[in-house]
Amino acid sequence: MEQARQMLDLMYEADGVGLAAPQVGWPRRLVTLDSEGTRQGQRIFLNPVITRREGEFEHEEGCLSLPGIRLKVPRADKVTVVVYTLEGERLELEVEGLASCVWQHELDHLNGLLIIDRVPPTTLITVRDQLKKLEQEAQGTAGPAKSARNGYRR
Repeated sequence: MEQARQMLDLMYEADGVGLAAPQVGWPRRLVTLDSEGTRQGQRIFLNPVITRREGEFEHEEGCLSLPGIRLKVPRADKVTVVVYTLEGERLELEVEGLASCVWQHELDHLNGLLIIDRVPPTTLITVRDQLKKLEQEAQGTAGPAKSARNGYRR
């Protein structure tokens, strides 16, 4: 899967820790993820499903889809994720903290959600001008468009 390896390279080039296939226009349930930044081990995952959520916390998140915007997003503190490797091996991962946040963030992308969909409308007011500018750039009405690379950014 050369495209999956290219996604991993894109994620690192953008200084991200996660990237979902739909964010690069690829209609697959695939994510690349390296929340520790080690560039080692399994970092490409297929068909991820969160099977258990535990606890709650808010973590400030950024997203390569929304450059410059950072929001405190409510997430589960711990999650269990069932995924498959490119070789077809089934993995069950129990993660917490930042890794939990990144998994939830990337699965949101697979389900068509962004961080702005996870916060109350009153929070969106604080980034309204930034969102409007990004929308104008995407439509080509306000200067050069930003990179199309997306994903979870630390």
